[in-house]
Amino acid sequence: MPKLNFAALVVALAFSGAASAQSSDPRGACKADYDKFCAGIAPGGGRVVACLTEKRDQLSATCKAALDNRKKK
Repeated sequence: MPKLNFAALVVALAFSGAASAQSSDPRGACKADYDKFCAGIAPGGGRVVACLTEKRDQLSATCKAALDNRKKK
């Protein structure tokens, strides 16, 4: 079930304009970063986004762009 929630986050990020412009595969903009830095975090309540934001300095440029675009909405 947690993977389904993460997939929903990825899909939401994929539909954002900046994420689409920054990546040839926007649906996976943060998947590698999630797997590396936040795999133990249960999705829901903004916990995954909070974890990724906390690790921002270590994230890929594509994921940073997707997170930035998410904040604008």
